[in-house]
Amino acid sequence: MIVQSLRLGEIEIPEEKLIYMERPVLGFEDYKQFCLIEIDEFKPFLWLQSTEKPAVAFLVVNPKIFVSDYKIEINSKEIAELDIENVNSVETYVVVTLSDKIENMTINLQGPILINTENQRGKQLVLVNSDYEVNYKFMTHTVEEETEVNREVPVEV
Repeated sequence: MIVQSLRLGEIEIPEEKLIYMERPVLGFEDYKQFCLIEIDEFKPFLWLQSTEKPAVAFLVVNPKIFVSDYKIEINSKEIAELDIENVNSVETYVVVTLSDKIENMTINLQGPILINTENQRGKQLVLVNSDYEVNYKFMTHTVEEETEVNREVPVEV
C-alpha cells in the first residue's frame, strides 16, 4: 500500500504492517488506520502515520529508552480489545511533543499507545491515578542524568 505523508512524502507499506486502532489517539478519533515508519536518521524515534490523512502523524518513541522503570498495567478489557495472547508481542510507544528548544521536548507518559504486533491492533490508553507526567521533559532528564554519571566516571588523560 502506498501511504502519503505530509512530512515524509510517498511511502510503500506492506499490508501486514498496517495498524488498526481499536481506540484512536485522543483528539484524532476519526483516524483508525496507521503505520509505523522507522527512518534511520530519526532513531530511536518513529512516525505513527495515518494512512487516511497525510497531515496526521505522531512522532513516537519507546518510553523505556528515557524512563527505564516505566511500567503500565493493562486490565483484562484492554487485553481482550487488542486480542493479546502473548504480552511480549505488545509494543509500547508514547507521543513526543516537539519544541523549538531541545530541552523543552516532552513525551506523554500518561497516554501510551499499545500495539499488538501479532495482529497489528493498537490503542491509546489513558492512565488514571498515575504519577506519570503528560509533559515529561525527557531531554532535560537525560542531560541531567548523563551529567551526573559523567561526574562520577574518572577520566584519564
